[in-house]
Amino acid sequence: MKSQKNLLVTLVMLAQTWVCCAQTYTNPILGGDYPDPTIMREGEDYYMTHSAFDYQPGLVVFHSRDLVHWEPVSYALKTYLGSVWAPDICKYQGKYYIYFTVAYPHGRGNFVVYATSPYGPWSDPIDLGVGNIDPCHVVGEDGQRWLFMSGGRRIKLTEDGLHVIPESMETVYSGWKYPEEWETEGMCLEGPKIRRIGDYFYYFNAEGGTAGPPTSHMVVQARSKSVNGPWENAPNNPLIHTWSKEERWWSKGHGSIIDTPDGQWVIVYHSYENQFTNLGRQTLMEPIRLGDDGWFHRYDQVDVAQPIACPIKKVFHVDRHGRLQDFRIGLDWKFYKSYEPQRVKVSDGTLTLRAKGTDPGTSSPLMFVSGEHRYAIEAEIELHGDVSAGLVLYYNSAFYQGTGFDVNRRIRYRKGAATGGGRHPSETRHLWLRLVNRDNIVTGWYSYDGIQWQRETWGMDCSGYNHNTLYEFQSVLPGVFAAGDGYAVFRNFRYVSMEKE
Repeated sequence: MKSQKNLLVTLVMLAQTWVCCAQTYTNPILGGDYPDPTIMREGEDYYMTHSAFDYQPGLVVFHSRDLVHWEPVSYALKTYLGSVWAPDICKYQGKYYIYFTVAYPHGRGNFVVYATSPYGPWSDPIDLGVGNIDPCHVVGEDGQRWLFMSGGRRIKLTEDGLHVIPESMETVYSGWKYPEEWETEGMCLEGPKIRRIGDYFYYFNAEGGTAGPPTSHMVVQARSKSVNGPWENAPNNPLIHTWSKEERWWSKGHGSIIDTPDGQWVIVYHSYENQFTNLGRQTLMEPIRLGDDGWFHRYDQVDVAQPIACPIKKVFHVDRHGRLQDFRIGLDWKFYKSYEPQRVKVSDGTLTLRAKGTDPGTSSPLMFVSGEHRYAIEAEIELHGDVSAGLVLYYNSAFYQGTGFDVNRRIRYRKGAATGGGRHPSETRHLWLRLVNRDNIVTGWYSYDGIQWQRETWGMDCSGYNHNTLYEFQSVLPGVFAAGDGYAVFRNFRYVSMEKE
């Protein structure tokens, strides 16, 4: 009996081990344009946000309880200030803060918003009156609040965290010198993230530049027993790096570490995907460990391109695309360079979009992040007034592709211009359109009754729409637009994943 009981216990343990091992995730944890991740934990709840660039509303706050599945719960920025870079989310004395950089169109500055809950509402942005980029909130051992910034600089914050003390700006760290033969964009010491753990402050920085060669970016670490330094570089630098252009994930960098309630550590960072740089920098995660030598180390056996054991075994699934037809502005959908809720009316899955501009590039289209290699979007569209409307894959106001129509013809949009299409059999204000992106090859479809579909004769390649080609750090986002004088009604919007084809 005793041997049978021991056998049963062994089988149960093996089953539990198998179940745990079966709970894996595959990078990215947020696919598509989610760069510069910053993460915080409060008990069993995690919150993360990213660079917003020219998309509004910006600074979407995501929530997770397993570090793998993320759901948007608020957005912190409703005012277009310029391109929003590299935020830092933190909690201090009962308040939540997001510090962030604004670059363009009027130089670089830094701002802060705050709230009493990560679910908002968030305050209006406050200009800190200081330049530089990539702010990180740190509290020293003496209680002084700081912003550490790019170039190894830091500046004191006032007690409320809403102002800086200008004369306190100083340089305290010069980075880790990587080998001269490495192919990078340049030193680019940026993206600081600092955590106090035990006896040390750990100082993580990005180096090498976030684009350029596939091997450019990296995460390096230093430490000090005081927030005032001196900072000692780790002997195992870099902690995170892309070593070859043959890897799936390029330019890995800008890391932020976080722990689990049971004491494990992971690092989240961004990376371009080989052959899909037009998706933007995506959020990846991998486990790390704090070694006996007091430094953080990767697990050599972990390949970020392969399934990895979930750091938290209780998994909470989130359907990223299942609610797109609800047109949740700010949480899923966003405008380009403006936040104009007055243009939008949503009722029972029907979107009414007030027209703007003369074409998709000037219309401030409504877009979302797909993050997939193969997908289709489609909608039933009705025109009201002197308007054109349709579906787009949008990089910026000069570079987009798509399909649309006005009362007289169907229209193809290529490189930001109307370049062709076909005339309707008769004037029409009602059309079904479909846009398919299959591994960067874009095709258009149309239907006059929603049943019989015809494929357009044209096809396009959108792989070149990326930061290395066009700058601005943006990505190709699918969306809808209405231009002209009037409005368009979008019904039966559908997103169809084709990843398993």
